[in-house]
Amino acid sequence: MTGPNPIEIVEAQQRDWNRVASGWEKWDTLIDRNMSFVNFRLVGDVRIRPGFRILDLGSGTGFPAILAAQAAGDTGQVIGQDLAIEMLQVARKKAAKLGLTNISFHAGDVTSLSYDNQSFDAVISRFCLMFLPEIPKAVGEIARVLKPGAYFAAAVWAAPEQNPYLNLAMDAIKKFTQLPPPDPNQPGIFRLSREGDLLGMAKGAGLIGISDDAVEGISVFKDPDEFHVSLMDLAAPIQNLIAKFAPAEKVAVEKEIKSQVARYTVGKEIQIPMTIRIVVARKPL
Repeated sequence: MTGPNPIEIVEAQQRDWNRVASGWEKWDTLIDRNMSFVNFRLVGDVRIRPGFRILDLGSGTGFPAILAAQAAGDTGQVIGQDLAIEMLQVARKKAAKLGLTNISFHAGDVTSLSYDNQSFDAVISRFCLMFLPEIPKAVGEIARVLKPGAYFAAAVWAAPEQNPYLNLAMDAIKKFTQLPPPDPNQPGIFRLSREGDLLGMAKGAGLIGISDDAVEGISVFKDPDEFHVSLMDLAAPIQNLIAKFAPAEKVAVEKEIKSQVARYTVGKEIQIPMTIRIVVARKPL
């Protein structure tokens, strides 16, 4: 029995991310605070200069595209692309509030890009590529649209054991239901977590491998309740699992998640470790 085809996967993801767009807007400040180091790393790794034309894949609610637009200046241009129209509406509001006129957002599958060959000075992507059903194809498209000498930088999640920020909720859910092990070859949070996976695909697409780093960070919450509420608002896959539980089971899962989160109390806040794999490659001259 075969699984869903790439079109079905993309359509399901589009529905899921559109559904949680309001949650991402609600928790915008929290997300940007916890992920700002990733945004700056990506923008720095592609060596953005004023006047650059940059493509951000999987822009969601606007970052790191907005930071890239600020770095590129008035003479530059940033295009952010994402499946979820509702997410991009949030991104447009954020860019307008900041007075940015050099950035635009477009809905579409990042696996097939509608841009000309060698038309971008840099391509960046944050937490997008591991969800694609055809990652090598997408990386090939990235290589195609890069100008000679231009850089590509992407952030994906490192291994599950390095990410209690992501994993503790799943561990709590597993205490109440049996979940099949994830298929390492199918789209998912940890699809590109192994060192060399994404960099190998970049090399296969003709790019020069620059680096493949595991970058540690801390996600900060004021208390276990803030973690739980934000998780339920933001994480479409978790929502899909929790929706199958009876009311009493949902209460029990919530209690278990908060109990696990409390273990990461430092002073008067919650500090949960996370590790991001940041891959950088360059198109040959």
